[in-house]
Amino acid sequence: MKHIAFNVFISLFVTFGFAQTTKHEFSYASPESKGFSTEKLSLLQQHLENSGSSSMILMIDGDIIFEWGQTDKRHLIHSMRKALLNSLYGIAIENKQIDTSATLKSLNINDISPSLSDNELSATISDLLRSRSGIYHNAAATNDAMLRGRPERDTHQPGEFYYYNNWDFNALGTILEQQTGKSIYQLFYDQIAIPIGMIDYTGTYENIDGESDDETIPDTDGIYQFEKSKSKYPAYHFRMSARDLAIYGQLYLNHGNWNGKQIIPKEWIDVSTKPYSIYNPKYGNAYGMLWNVRVPDENTKRNSFFHTGVGIHMLGVYPDSKLVLVHRVDTEKEINYNQGDFYKMIGLVFGARK
Repeated sequence: MKHIAFNVFISLFVTFGFAQTTKHEFSYASPESKGFSTEKLSLLQQHLENSGSSSMILMIDGDIIFEWGQTDKRHLIHSMRKALLNSLYGIAIENKQIDTSATLKSLNINDISPSLSDNELSATISDLLRSRSGIYHNAAATNDAMLRGRPERDTHQPGEFYYYNNWDFNALGTILEQQTGKSIYQLFYDQIAIPIGMIDYTGTYENIDGESDDETIPDTDGIYQFEKSKSKYPAYHFRMSARDLAIYGQLYLNHGNWNGKQIIPKEWIDVSTKPYSIYNPKYGNAYGMLWNVRVPDENTKRNSFFHTGVGIHMLGVYPDSKLVLVHRVDTEKEINYNQGDFYKMIGLVFGARK
């Protein structure tokens, strides 16, 4: 009897393990069947080859209509890391591990000298999610463009002014880990990568000293970049393949549902992809919560949203077109790719529709 019970246990364990580690299998469709032109997509391919892109995927309603380059190669995703954090926040809020009205003071979140003022400590998680904290403290992984636009400390109340701010994003990573008791990378592996069948992401991670010239960037899926002379909070970098990003985008296109299971709350996706801060009215771009959002018009049924990395990587989700777009460049080597090529790529994608 014990022998039979043991065999049943092993059988259940193997079955459960297989179910949890099944990799996603992509389906393919002709461009014409989805309203795109093969001939025009060939112009896109030529542009990608000439401009120095690494890979690209276009999916319509879950079917790949265009796949080019090394879609299985893992690259740093840069600022697209915020879009990955979005899903983990949605799940933690649903699980009541995070209250978005909680202030930094109540969460015991402060920083190195000059520490946060009483005004800054009154910022809430909601303010940070919308990048409207009013906290202009030094932060890890802040580039020159961010520094040029950064206001002086205590010039704005929390919630009143939008500034794309790595302090907010880095602190959000620490708050998530503090409230859940787990690493961002383990959370993402358990709550997202495994349930939706990511192929290349395994959740490995290491720390680096971002202020050392001798530091070697590890070939891991996750990298905590510390710059301790600036802030106690590290930037949390991800390395991910184009095909895994496409699967992630499809999860959002599906309103958080995957094969009948609600992975990310639908309500969270809707709330976090509203345009809270219009930063480019000419082109209709705004910021939501950890996503850039296209400002809707009278014909919009569901908002489109995207995130870029160093202005050339992109994950875009366009629900009304049932489109997921992923564009990658290998920024871990010398490149000549420029933003002009990036904008031309976007034009060729949408120009390929019939």
